[in-house]
Parts: sequence; C-alpha cells; structure tokens
Amino acid sequence: MGARRRGATVVAVGLAVVVLGSGAGLTLARLTTSTTLGSNAFTAAASFDTVAPTVSATVISKSTPYFASYVKQAGTYYVYANATDGGAVPSGTATIKADVSAITTGSTAISLTAGVYSPVQGVTYGWRSALLTASNPITAGAKTYTLTSTDFNGNSRLQTAFPVTVDNTAPAASDIQTANGGATVGRIERGDTITFTFNDVIDPESILTGWTGASTSVVVRFTNVANSDTYAVYDGTNTTLLKLGSVNTKGNYVTAATTAGVGATPSTMVLDTATNKITITLGTIAGTVATDAANRTAAWTPVATAFDRAANAMSATLVNEGVPADPDF
Repeated sequence: MGARRRGATVVAVGLAVVVLGSGAGLTLARLTTSTTLGSNAFTAAASFDTVAPTVSATVISKSTPYFASYVKQAGTYYVYANATDGGAVPSGTATIKADVSAITTGSTAISLTAGVYSPVQGVTYGWRSALLTASNPITAGAKTYTLTSTDFNGNSRLQTAFPVTVDNTAPAASDIQTANGGATVGRIERGDTITFTFNDVIDPESILTGWTGASTSVVVRFTNVANSDTYAVYDGTNTTLLKLGSVNTKGNYVTAATTAGVGATPSTMVLDTATNKITITLGTIAGTVATDAANRTAAWTPVATAFDRAANAMSATLVNEGVPADPDF
C-alpha cells in the first residue's frame, strides 16, 4: 500500500511546474488537462504547443499531370500541401483547409487529407484534397487561393495568395522543321533533327506517359509513300505511338520502311518550355534511304489527345512547314 502512495506522489509532482520569479520566492504551478479512457478519468499535463503549423509548399495541379499550377474551366484538379507544426513541443498538424472559391465557386473550406501523394513536378506532398472541378465559365488569368492549417492544440494559421493560372485556350501546332546534322543534305542520317513547334507549352505527360520533358529515347518510323513519305514518333521500345501526330514530308526520303533510333544509337526527344518546341535528334538509321535535296514544305497533322499545361486539348488543324521552302534533313 505504501508503494502505491509513493507512486501517486511521483505522478503529482511530475505534473507540477516550477516557476521562478524575480524575487526569492518559489511558485509551483500545476498545468493540467482532463481526459477519459473508458470509465476512468485522468488528469494529464496540458500541451505546451502554442505555435500554429506552417504550410511550406502547396500547388494546384490538374488531375492529369505533369505540369502543375494551371487549370481550365470545368477542368478537374487537386490541391496539394506540405505543412509542419512549430514550437518546442509540436502537437502535429490536425487539419488543412483550402479556400479555392476563386477557382470553384463556393468552395471556401475544402478539407485536405493526410497521406503520401505521388510527386507533382518532383515534389511529394503529405496532404491532398478530393478531386475538385473548376467553375464553368471562369475567366482566364491569374487566381489565388488560401490555406488554413490547424494543429491538435487548436493553434491555426491562415496563409494567402497562393497562385494558380486559369487557361481556357486550346494549343495548336505552329511549325514543323528539320535540320541537317549528318553528312548529306536531303538524306535521313544520324544527327539530323526534327522540331515540332507549338503556340503554347505542351504537357509532356500528354505526349508520352511518364515523360517530364527531359531527354528521352524515341524511335522515328518513316513510311515509303511514293513521293510523299511520312513519319511518326514511337517510344523507345518502338511499340507505342506518341501523341505527336504524323508528318507528310512531301518528298522521297525512303524506299522502304525505315527507322531512326533502333540499334546502337537511340533517337532522343526533349521539350524546351521557353520556346514551346519538342526536338528529336535522330539515332541509328535502319532501312533503305534516298537523297532528296529539293526544296520541300512538309505538312504536320497533330492529334487532339495531346494537351497543354491546363489540359486544354490540342487543335488537330494541319500546319505547313514555315517558309521559305528548303531541303529537309
């Protein structure tokens, strides 16, 4: 029985806080909070967390990545966030709520759920909203949203002016060009380049699943069609057609089916977001090629399954190679 009393005394002392004043006196303050477990009541030391959480990173991303921070009217999107609770004894982030009413009318307190969410442009997030839908109509341009984070001790912080851009304009093809990088003008060779130019930044995920825009291996297939040979682009395994459409060369460059990128040297593809260009550098040529050094004006037919940063579908309108006409490859 005596041991039980001594244990109780230790608990009581453990809940006491010593406060030293400026004088010689000594004050004992007891900070407690009550809780229950089943039918038993307990008294425990209160949390000393007085600092609200801080959102360290956040982004709005359309439901079909890669690029974030852009949405379109009636488009679907998520709100992502990372947050840390502050203070010497943080109690942890309990809730994060987003006010996205500038993007989705009436959405002033959207709850985010804790978890581990796949990287968005390289960043892994610990909180995400349910799938949301942007208003329709909604004017294009810069918008902002806010986040309120609250910890388990009730401390909350409002952070404002997080940016997102609404873009409602469909992208389109602008130009198709080739350049000689081999030994002979007008002949398909390793080192030649093909450049697809758009009037807006194209999301690389829409061209090739998992592509970030960095250099990646591809295969270009050339098809012999009399004096109007065509080509299209496939993934590095030469099995999946990329969403770049097809190009009519208006010339005679192959006499049988030919590939560029199957063999020792793959063809490579890279996206330049500063110029809205996708450039392919040809690798190993396998097939039967011909030389056509005449001035040609190629024609590129895009596909509507490609999209821009806001998920606006690509215009499928054909575009001719920019003037003046010149030898290709």
